[in-house]
Amino acid sequence: MKSYIIKRILYLFPILFLISILAFAMSYYSPSDPVRAKYSRMGVSVDETVIEKERESLGLNDSFFVRYGRWLKGVLHGDLGESYTYGSDVTKEFARRIPRTMQLAGASMLLMIIISFPFGILSAVYQNKWIDYLLRFYSFVGISMPSFWVGTLLMYLFGVKLKVLPVVGSGDLKHLILPSLSLAFWLSSLYIRRLRGSMLEELNQDYVKGCVSRGVSVRRAILCHVVPNSLISIVTMLGMSIGNLFGGATIVETIFEWNGVGKMAVDAVSYRDYPVIQGYVLWMAFIYVLVNLLVDISYQFLDPRIRLGEKK
Repeated sequence: MKSYIIKRILYLFPILFLISILAFAMSYYSPSDPVRAKYSRMGVSVDETVIEKERESLGLNDSFFVRYGRWLKGVLHGDLGESYTYGSDVTKEFARRIPRTMQLAGASMLLMIIISFPFGILSAVYQNKWIDYLLRFYSFVGISMPSFWVGTLLMYLFGVKLKVLPVVGSGDLKHLILPSLSLAFWLSSLYIRRLRGSMLEELNQDYVKGCVSRGVSVRRAILCHVVPNSLISIVTMLGMSIGNLFGGATIVETIFEWNGVGKMAVDAVSYRDYPVIQGYVLWMAFIYVLVNLLVDISYQFLDPRIRLGEKK
């Protein structure tokens, strides 16, 4: 497995290199001009000479390879460039906002696990009973409602009507409740349905009947055998969810004004802040590649029959 991990880590570099080229090319060939967009947002009309002078100072008039080489050299030294919007290093802006995104992602994942795992197990164990129908209805409603719509309803109920929770901002723990609930509601609906389906497949396997026939209690057979075997498919979904959340739940962060990476990326697109956009694309690529590697490694611990990177 060690050789497999080393190979996957080595694959990380060419993947990120190709993604960096694509990210920079999309920004380079974009028809919009960040300098003109800046003055347009300010509502200021400036002379063309001023615009060209600022473009020259920012290096926007250089060729593609010159600009990409300069940017890539900075990336390798931990410098993602200077933000057009904030007037500061993109790396510092990411470092300031990543903890906020990880805080929201961690709270959402924790709530999702607390909700979906017990309910998914109950729904499978009590198949076609009233509790199963109730949980399936919850899952259907949760999947049908996007997280930004759930967030809007929560804002109206708890922020406008009841006035017990703050609507926007990223200050203390109270600000974390509504955005994390918005994400957890949708995620838990997905995982309840997936866990229920995986467990029903395992419950029909012969080894479960064999355990019960040998005197093992049904509860122990479910907790010690059925649930661990059902988690293999869940881990794949979990990896994708973690990658999405750590990359920044852009819509939820935007509507709740949560000062994380996702909101920064949305603002960067609106302001044509290309250094921030390029840094965000690299961040997302790194997160997904790393999470996929961890997911592959976790398979071997969940199922010892899986041997990563070994030839049969």
